[in-house]
Amino acid sequence: MPRSSSPRPPGARPARGAQPGAPSGRAGGTHTIRIIGGDWKRTPLPVLDLEGLRPTPDRVRETLFNWLGQRLDGQRCLDLFAGSGALGFEAASRGAARVVMVERNARAAAQLRANQARLAARTIEVAEADALRLAANLAPGSFDVVFLDPPFGDAALLARSLELAAPLVAPDGWLYVESGEAVNCAAQPALAGWIVAREGKAGAVRYHLLQRENEE
Repeated sequence: MPRSSSPRPPGARPARGAQPGAPSGRAGGTHTIRIIGGDWKRTPLPVLDLEGLRPTPDRVRETLFNWLGQRLDGQRCLDLFAGSGALGFEAASRGAARVVMVERNARAAAQLRANQARLAARTIEVAEADALRLAANLAPGSFDVVFLDPPFGDAALLARSLELAAPLVAPDGWLYVESGEAVNCAAQPALAGWIVAREGKAGAVRYHLLQRENEE
């Protein structure tokens, strides 16, 4: 999947899930991703070829939304490191009532807004902001699904992201995490009381769906 502070102007972190030394693609060009299901099924969306930008692969998205039950009607979703917006647009296509996409890179955020306009997606909000700073100011329990895919290879960033994201999930909600390594709830203080309900691996990407222990 994609998300996060995307490519980098001076001082910015790599894009969502970016790994050190990741290829930059066709610098400044575009390619497309397709929405897999829902109201905009098969709709192609332009994605910038920016350093480290890594959209969530189709089969991972398909698996994730199978886990979530295909439709997200009425649910509130947060995509903290939005990047290409693949997860957020997929959630909106499947009926989410509100989708907040957070992306600090100006060019990536502009592309998110352009795709939002292309779809006339009124339930999507694009916030051009630092994901951690924005998350620190959101109300606890204000989202039913939080998508978390920070740049790979930075254990401290992942830990801090989990610390800020976990409280934002409603009591019966879900926290989705993409990372380069398996997530161990017992090893993350921020995930005390959480379990990995589902997990998978696709190439270098490990993906996990977490819920609180008292939920079924």
